[in-house]
Amino acid sequence: MTDSFFSSNFLMDLIANYPLVKSFLAGSFSGTFSTIVFQPLDLVKTRLQTPVNASIGTNQSASMITIFGKILEKDHLPGLWKGITPSIARVIPGVGLYFSSLHWLRSFTTKGYESEPGAFEAVVLGMAARSISGICLIPMTVIKTRFESGVYQYGGVAQAFKTIYRNEGVRGLSCGLLPTLFRDAPFSGLYLMFYTQTKSAIPADWMNSNANAPIHFSCGVVAGLLASFVTQPADVLKTKMQLYPEKFNGIMDVIFYVHKKYGMKGYFKGLAPRMLRRTLMAAMAWTIYEQVTKSIGLK
Repeated sequence: MTDSFFSSNFLMDLIANYPLVKSFLAGSFSGTFSTIVFQPLDLVKTRLQTPVNASIGTNQSASMITIFGKILEKDHLPGLWKGITPSIARVIPGVGLYFSSLHWLRSFTTKGYESEPGAFEAVVLGMAARSISGICLIPMTVIKTRFESGVYQYGGVAQAFKTIYRNEGVRGLSCGLLPTLFRDAPFSGLYLMFYTQTKSAIPADWMNSNANAPIHFSCGVVAGLLASFVTQPADVLKTKMQLYPEKFNGIMDVIFYVHKKYGMKGYFKGLAPRMLRRTLMAAMAWTIYEQVTKSIGLK
């Protein structure tokens, strides 16, 4: 009982006195909630980018509906959350690390925490914070992609990790790192820039009103749509490299392969579900993060 009391007191003191811990916990909470809600869209996006699962036809919306139907027919409703375990295992430390890195990096900017960063600062901050978390979490990103694809049948996250390491070594657990960073770092940089710039255009009294949560969410949606579209080609390349590492020797091989097989439209496969999912997920994560950090005194 005494040990439990001291442990809880230590945890509360840690949260109260260290802003980075607050940022990590707030980010982990917001990321976990949004990941669970929008996991089906990420699953469909991965299936659309996987040739064995891609539906016949050129209509992207029809492809989404077809794949949703196939998943429900084969695995029923729980099948839409396939890959949720590695997703959560990646998101809890990943999003927490992103927000805490972002908080830490802001202390080195000219404006610090006094006001929102400028457009250029926002791009640099977002890219740097995402690069840190992306490099640390790349093994879980590989496992998550393979779980969602339907190509690999692993018994669990631990078995997937062991199998990939045994068969492919460190290279297998880090495959697709370059396109992942090319996708995530610019996305986060552009997202943060669009998000902060959109927020700065909103009157201050609106941001301080009781309706600030919907306003934050709307700013996040605008930022997410723009950032998702720009970074979609890198997402396609990342998925190909992580699903078929033995097929490609590097990122240039994947670029030529996609262009030869699908043309320019190949770089935008899965755009609709990814844009929907990334936009809503990022908007929700940032809205929850803003509200949580405000309630715990980080802002």
